[in-house]
Amino acid sequence: MQEDKSLHSLDNLRAMEIIDINTGAKLGFIKDLKIDCEESRVLSIILPSRRPSWFGKSDDIEIPWKNVKKIGVDVVLVDGDEYILKE
Repeated sequence: MQEDKSLHSLDNLRAMEIIDINTGAKLGFIKDLKIDCEESRVLSIILPSRRPSWFGKSDDIEIPWKNVKKIGVDVVLVDGDEYILKE
């Protein structure tokens, strides 16, 4: 069986909305990617926090790439259960 290895540009990934598969919640859009340059692979995606803290500083949410479950045409599905703060 052939493994699906579709390619996506960074611009395309940043334009896709991130959805948590556990809750269906919209988490936002990719702010940044953490990349291992020696291995040429993505380590994690960085999302902006929904809750700004004092003085306008916010803590970003980092979701490991292994938690990215599916990349669709316009959304990225992630298992963000342990990384997303509950309301």
